[in-house]
Amino acid sequence: MRFENEVKHKSEDIDEDVLTDAVAALQRRVTVSYVFDIPYIAGYSEDAKTIYIDRHLPRTIPWKGVRVRLAPFLVTHEIVEKALLDELRLHYLHAHQIALRAERDAVKAAGLNWRSYQAVMKAHEKQIDEEVLKRVPRRLDLTPYRDLDDFAVLERLTKAGAT
Repeated sequence: MRFENEVKHKSEDIDEDVLTDAVAALQRRVTVSYVFDIPYIAGYSEDAKTIYIDRHLPRTIPWKGVRVRLAPFLVTHEIVEKALLDELRLHYLHAHQIALRAERDAVKAAGLNWRSYQAVMKAHEKQIDEEVLKRVPRRLDLTPYRDLDDFAVLERLTKAGAT
């Protein structure tokens, strides 16, 4: 798809429709995988071509009578974070904070309440973080775990097959 065809809305100001276009464009650039166990809910491949979302996380949440997909928001977060790590060599904590704000704004642009969205994420975070890792992608980027000195998770990941 040509870049100009992805832009359906134009504005120089902060605009929810433009952000929604951007979120859709980001999602078209990666493959999303739901078949692995991913600590911290989501992650990315070393080459940034695949976004991994933990297989236990629901794919949708109910919001005002409809089911809303979670992937576009998580993909936005993971792509922004990975780009900041790789292209600008930021520390994970800084990249994560910027990515979290992009994710939050994408959630709000979609008409969801950020606190409600976060409640769903927090409800699954602990059980995902404590799960026995059975399926781990071989090419999962381990930078977040290294930068946080999360040696316990790193050990679990490497034992389960991440390189």
